[in-house]
Amino acid sequence: MNHPLHTYSLLASLLFFTNCATAADPAPPPLDFIDTSFENASPLWYEFAADGTVMVNLIYDHERNSPNRAAGHFHFRIQAPKGRKMTLEFKNLDNVWNGKPGSVAKEIKQVVTSLDGKTWTPVRTESPEPGRVRVTLEMPAVAMFVTRAEPYRLSDLNRFISEIKGSPLVKIESIGKTVQGRELEIIRVGRAEAPNRVFLRARAHPWEPAGNWVVEGLVRRLLRGDADAEKCLASYSVCIMPMANKDGVERGGTRFNLGGWDLNRKWDKPADPRFAPENAALERWIEAEIKAGRRPTLALDFHNDGSGLLHLSRPEGAEGEKHFARMLVFEKCLREHTWFVEGSTKPSFHNPGSLGEGFFTRFGIDAAILEFNCNDIAGLKEPALGKHWVTFGEGLSKTFEYYFTQIHLTK
Repeated sequence: MNHPLHTYSLLASLLFFTNCATAADPAPPPLDFIDTSFENASPLWYEFAADGTVMVNLIYDHERNSPNRAAGHFHFRIQAPKGRKMTLEFKNLDNVWNGKPGSVAKEIKQVVTSLDGKTWTPVRTESPEPGRVRVTLEMPAVAMFVTRAEPYRLSDLNRFISEIKGSPLVKIESIGKTVQGRELEIIRVGRAEAPNRVFLRARAHPWEPAGNWVVEGLVRRLLRGDADAEKCLASYSVCIMPMANKDGVERGGTRFNLGGWDLNRKWDKPADPRFAPENAALERWIEAEIKAGRRPTLALDFHNDGSGLLHLSRPEGAEGEKHFARMLVFEKCLREHTWFVEGSTKPSFHNPGSLGEGFFTRFGIDAAILEFNCNDIAGLKEPALGKHWVTFGEGLSKTFEYYFTQIHLTK
C-alpha cells in the first residue's frame, strides 16, 4: 500500500511535468505532409525552420564521370488545413555545370499550383537575397499540387498518342528503349511525298515540359483538316521524338537520364548505347532516314529555361555560314507566325555537343535549340502556362510552311 505522502508527491510531480510540457508545446507545423508518391513528383525532403518556413530540399541528379549536378524540378502535393497560409523556401539550387558552380535560383520566378492536377494557377516567387527562392501560399483546400512549370507527364503522352494514332496521317513507330526499358516512339505526321521534312525532339531534360505542349499544339493543328492544314501538309511532313528522357520524366528528374547522360550533349560523336540508349536509338533512326532518302530538312530540340532564346550555332566554314543564314530566315518566320519575341544567341554562339550543332556537323541537317521561358510569355505578356505553349505549336505549322517557301525562293 502506498504511503499518502508518497502518493501526493507522485501526483505533484505529474502535475508539474504536465504543466511544463504544455508551456513548451511548439506551434503546430505549417503543413501536415508533402506527398511525392505520384507520377513525375520530384524527390525531396523537407523540414520546418524556427519561424515556420517550410524548407523544401531538392535532391540532385548527377552526370556520369563529371562533377556536374542538377536540381530545379519540383512537383509535390501539400496536405494542410484549408485556409492555412505558409511560406516555402527551395533549397539545393546550387547546380554545377561544365565543372563550374552556379545557382538556378535566378531562373525561378514563379510556381504554378492546382487542386486537381489539371487546372493551374501561377504564383510569383520572391528572392530576399541572391540564391534564395521563396513563395507564400494559402491552402484553398486540404491538398494542393505545387510545381515549377505546368507538368506534362508520361501518362499525358500516352493519352495523346491514343487520341491521334487512328488518323490516316499519323504513323507511330518504336525505335528503341530507354535505360529502364520504356519504349521510345517516333510520331510521323503527314505524307511521304511532301518535299520537306521536319524533325522535332522534346524532353531531353525531364523537368522541361514546354516541348510536349508545343508538339500537341502543332500536331492537332496539322490534323484539323482545313485548307491551311492541307497547305502545310503539302509543304512538309513532321517526325517527332516526343519524350526522349521518359525515365527522368516519370521519376521527377531535372537534367540527366538514368545513365548519368545529358541527352543534349556529346552530339559531336556517337552516343554510348550502354549509358545513353535514347540518343543511340535516335542516331540509328536518323541514319536509316538518310539512307532511305528522307534526310530531315530542319530539326528543332525543345527546352525550358529562364530566358527563352533560340540558340543558333555558327559552325566554321562556308557551309556553316550558309546554315547560319538559313537559321536567321527561320528566326524571322518564327517571329512572324508565333508569339516568339525573345531573339537568338549571339552569332559567336558555338556548342558542338548540342543537338543543334551536332545534327548539322554529323548529319548535314539544319538544326537549332529552342528554349521556352518557364516563367513568362514575353510576346503575350502572360505567365507561362501549357495553353500558351500549345498556341505556339499551332503557330509553328505556318512558321514551317513559310520558312520552306523562303528557303526555296533563295535557291
